[in-house]
Amino acid sequence: MPKSELEVSRRRLLAAGTATAMIGVVPGAPAQSQAASQKAPQAAVSFEVNGKPSSLQLDTRTTLLDALREHLRLTGTKKGCDQGQCGACTVIVNGVRINSCLTLAVMHEGDRITTIEGLGQPERLHPMQAAFVKHDGYQCGYCTPGQICSAVAVLDEIKSGIPSHVSGDLTVSPELTNTELRERMSGNICRCGAYSNIAEAIAEVAGSST
Repeated sequence: MPKSELEVSRRRLLAAGTATAMIGVVPGAPAQSQAASQKAPQAAVSFEVNGKPSSLQLDTRTTLLDALREHLRLTGTKKGCDQGQCGACTVIVNGVRINSCLTLAVMHEGDRITTIEGLGQPERLHPMQAAFVKHDGYQCGYCTPGQICSAVAVLDEIKSGIPSHVSGDLTVSPELTNTELRERMSGNICRCGAYSNIAEAIAEVAGSST
């Protein structure tokens, strides 16, 4: 075969191969484009935040943390690890503390939610906030909102007689011992290491000594 014909055949072969490959790619493009253009599912949710009713229209994948921070502008609640391990995003829902990064906003229809902003303000601090200031229970302050919300809930847990993993006797009301306090606050991490000051602040509000 002459060299010129060989070159033409090679070009035709490459062109045919490219066309064949495109057959498997092009038909899928409209489907991908259509999927990308579809809007994320939305849902309405209403709950009470810091004593005020709030109604939002949210992507159903929105976490409670993002709903508070990005939609209601309550930025006191912090986003730390976003995996439920550091406790910086702790809020109180219906009297129970939770990691707001691990729950979806649409799961809290009708719930009562309290964030650090709802506990107190600079001109009128919650007793726990005042105790944290007095005992220097913070350094960088990033974890402090979650620490305070958790501490408030811890005292309520003990007053309600709810035991922890270190409670020695489940038939009697737990006491705020150092062991109990450390166990109950273990989900709130302070990378600055202000744990002893935090314990002193909680003990003062509880009216006991740990």
